[in-house]
Amino acid sequence: MVTETMTRKKHSLIASDRVEGTAVRRPKGEKIGSIERLMIDKVSGKVAYAVLSFGGFLGIGHKHLPIPWSLLNYNVELDAYELDIGDEVLRKAPASDENSEFDFGDRTDEARLYGYYNVPPYWGF
Repeated sequence: MVTETMTRKKHSLIASDRVEGTAVRRPKGEKIGSIERLMIDKVSGKVAYAVLSFGGFLGIGHKHLPIPWSLLNYNVELDAYELDIGDEVLRKAPASDENSEFDFGDRTDEARLYGYYNVPPYWGF
């Protein structure tokens, strides 16, 4: 008789509402902000970017910065997303203030964002 051991497999899926509010840290653990919302392409289902809230970090005030999703890596040990980008790059990044909604209206704005960070866009070429 063959016995089967049932084990629960771990998966890497997470609900979007659990991502929102998650800390964003430097690789060494310094907290630099948190994920305020995810922007998802409604046709492909791909996460385009995360809007990060930086509450006064780097002297940039309370800003919302869109960060291409490909630049964020989840670190289990930190229980946070890692972002390895220099301070000056973040200071000059496309942003909106805390009182306005951040939502790119067209592909041109998204292309500008991905170009700023020098990463391939989520939609490919």
